[in-house]
Amino acid sequence: MRAGTTALEAGDALTARRHFESILAAGAGDAQTCILLALACQRLEDIPALHQAIDRALAFEPRNLHALLMKGDRLLATGNARGAAQFYGAAVTLASQARNLPPALVDYLRRAAETRDRIHAHIEAHLRTQLTAAGYDEKSSSSRFAQSIDLLTGRKQLYTQAPRAFYFPELPQIQFYPRESFPWLDAIEAATDDICAELQGVLARNRGLEPYIQSAGDVPLGDSHNLLDSLDWSAFFLYKDGELIEENAAQCPKTLAALEQVPFPRVKGRDPMVLFSVLKPGVRIAPHHGFLNTRLVCHLPLVVPPGCFLRVGNEQREFRKGTAWVFDDSIEHEAWNTSQEPRVVLIFDIWRPELSEDERKLVATLLEAVDTYSGPRVEWNS
Repeated sequence: MRAGTTALEAGDALTARRHFESILAAGAGDAQTCILLALACQRLEDIPALHQAIDRALAFEPRNLHALLMKGDRLLATGNARGAAQFYGAAVTLASQARNLPPALVDYLRRAAETRDRIHAHIEAHLRTQLTAAGYDEKSSSSRFAQSIDLLTGRKQLYTQAPRAFYFPELPQIQFYPRESFPWLDAIEAATDDICAELQGVLARNRGLEPYIQSAGDVPLGDSHNLLDSLDWSAFFLYKDGELIEENAAQCPKTLAALEQVPFPRVKGRDPMVLFSVLKPGVRIAPHHGFLNTRLVCHLPLVVPPGCFLRVGNEQREFRKGTAWVFDDSIEHEAWNTSQEPRVVLIFDIWRPELSEDERKLVATLLEAVDTYSGPRVEWNS
């Protein structure tokens, strides 16, 4: 291998090629041998052999960054821009997970990413030209179809439900639900000032706040947020695990009155959940998924300095006081507060509207059965 590399560095591509081919013929080669052979063939302008060497490198190691990039180059050179973009994209995605890459490879990846983006833009322009000719109008045509274009062209990433504990199949994949689907939110938004007044009393008394994520002795809980048992993300519960917190609820009668029409899940030991969520300045809640996809989460922003955001899947929104929204927390989401002040949001869960009354009853029964299971006494066999 060293002799071939030395010859290649000295500009003797023919000798280098013979060395690398000999190594591969003896069954002692690997992906790097093939890449070096490809470089030698490239200098010799033997394009068929160059293609073959790159393909052999990928057969040895499908995730080899250099081979993926070279494959993209060759496809681009032969006019297959779409295929080139796919190989460039694969390399860039893999590289995002790697550390300490050589500077030359970092520069190669940068150019590959730029080329991929130019190809995607050209493909998108072509698609939109064809669609416009067929009568497509981005403002009036199907919004779902518009999303499909963004996913196809790489403008957006595909996010789907991935609840951590329980998955109910065949439910629609919607990040933020249309506001008009929940007319009962009008009364809650109208009560924003009353709710805020009660919240200010809660914050002034400074009692009842607890970490939003808390350790549980009988449950393995990974700290994916870096906020386990931390008051950086705290909660003042009105309902917790399906139980009314009497002392807290007594401080917020107008808040609870505003929630009377909410279709809360009723699951013993789990729901309803109603709380004020307090996120301290500069704190970020890392991307995560909720436990179930049978519920949706509602937010009513109350104290929202500029620079407070929620991202669900591909869509990012800035919190606005008194503007409620409903989202599917089984889809990856994250939140952050870049301001110098706390952010406070009223949070509560609702049943997914697609579930029938019978399905809701069955889900509640199933979850309660999971929680009440104790099992037989099992002896440890050593």
